[in-house]
Amino acid sequence: MVERKTIATDVIDTLGLEPHLEGGYFRRTYQADHRDLLETAAGPRYLMTSIYYLLTERSPVGQFHFNQSDILHFFHLGDAIEYSLIHPDGSLQTLVMGNDVLAGQLLQLHVPGGIWKASRLLDGSNGFGLISEAVSPGFDFADMEMGNREKLTTAFPQHRTLIEKLTRDQD
Repeated sequence: MVERKTIATDVIDTLGLEPHLEGGYFRRTYQADHRDLLETAAGPRYLMTSIYYLLTERSPVGQFHFNQSDILHFFHLGDAIEYSLIHPDGSLQTLVMGNDVLAGQLLQLHVPGGIWKASRLLDGSNGFGLISEAVSPGFDFADMEMGNREKLTTAFPQHRTLIEKLTRDQD
């Protein structure tokens, strides 16, 4: 266990990651500041931004959240990560990102804006999973909403158990 924690800590330190609001760790690695800003209904945004995003045994869940922008996820290394997507019509899609493509794991995943998304680290031998995300229009916290457990279970009662598992209890 110490060795797995050390590896995750080493990855966090090496990549300069910080705790993320939704869980896990991140660092913005790119923003298209060499291009004109894109005008959106919510205001000007970079054409594209990118981050590293890491889940660990100590922070294994990316809580349900909603983004306005499209996001492309790219799996890099470590243990597989399961994504739960709740579409506007209430349908649930579960996908796994990882390096076992022969078992159906994805190296890339596109999540359109307007979908509730959560992620969780699956058990494995590494104790962490590392991806990158490319966001277009570029990510802005004003375009993101953290999942409120009560609001989500009211909107999607059929997914109550999953929502309770992948959101924080609001005070």
